[in-house]
Amino acid sequence: MLRYAMTILAALALTTLPALADGQREPVLGDDGLHKAPWMQDTFRVLREDLEDAEAQGKRLLLMIEQRGCIYCKKMHEEVFVVPEIDRMLSEDFYVVQINMFGDVEVVDFDGAAMSEKDAVRRWGAMFTPTLMFFPESAEDIPSDATASDAAIVTMPGAFSASTTRNLLTFVLEKGYETDEPFQKYHARKLEEREG
Repeated sequence: MLRYAMTILAALALTTLPALADGQREPVLGDDGLHKAPWMQDTFRVLREDLEDAEAQGKRLLLMIEQRGCIYCKKMHEEVFVVPEIDRMLSEDFYVVQINMFGDVEVVDFDGAAMSEKDAVRRWGAMFTPTLMFFPESAEDIPSDATASDAAIVTMPGAFSASTTRNLLTFVLEKGYETDEPFQKYHARKLEEREG
């Protein structure tokens, strides 16, 4: 009887998970212990091809480096990435490829070097999770000998608020990195515009 009651409670819990925009459910943990979201792409992690695919879809390539048990990744997935405006931007405007900081899946960097995720992360000098790495609009803009860390136009290490994250995504889409205005001033200006 107790087992039957527990099964019913578990089933009810699953059906009452908070829904996101468009009826999506909260991100779940994958077998690798990383959060999975509907806007993540399942690719072979050949970065030049991923960028070409992003470009063909009119999106910007975003590598999201995460690790199992990362409390800051959890915060981003459960509190920031689920904000409807951010969720929409990640779905519609970005081609998101997740990289496991300590994973063994093969990654082929922009220069053609193949290695495990953990070796790629070490090569790129990424020390924190989450780390978001954004890339140019076209693979043609990346030299053939460039690594992902060389090619990244914006890199954000760490967890940030929804407003900072939203403004960072907008900064990339508006090509703010091509102007003289640093992100911190861009962010302050956007906050002032929203409040004004």
